[in-house]
Amino acid sequence: HVQLVESGGGAVQAGESLRLSCTTSGYTCRDCCTGWFRQAPGKEREGLAAIDSDGTIAYAVYVKGRFTISRDSAKNTLYLQMDSLTPEDTAMYYCAAVGENVLSLGASRYKVWGQGTQVTVS
Repeated sequence: HVQLVESGGGAVQAGESLRLSCTTSGYTCRDCCTGWFRQAPGKEREGLAAIDSDGTIAYAVYVKGRFTISRDSAKNTLYLQMDSLTPEDTAMYYCAAVGENVLSLGASRYKVWGQGTQVTVS
């Protein structure tokens, strides 16, 4: 049973940082892609960053330079370091995985999702 669990969200002031974590269980990523997404009320879910099995990374243009995706394979954990946060970053943040090594920021491609962690920036 594949499971993703996010943590690290919270309420911060503009300009501050947060690091989100996503712990995975139930599978070993040999050919997969994992990514971070967010969804604000009334808006569509948008891709932020993704990393494939080879370690290749993609960022959405609206977070490049502020957000950094990384993973610790030994801990089965995916991270999203978010710096210089603004109120526009307020949303529910999700991690997701798909069992194919195709780097993508498209939410529809991902098959397994975590429950989300709320980030609020004021």
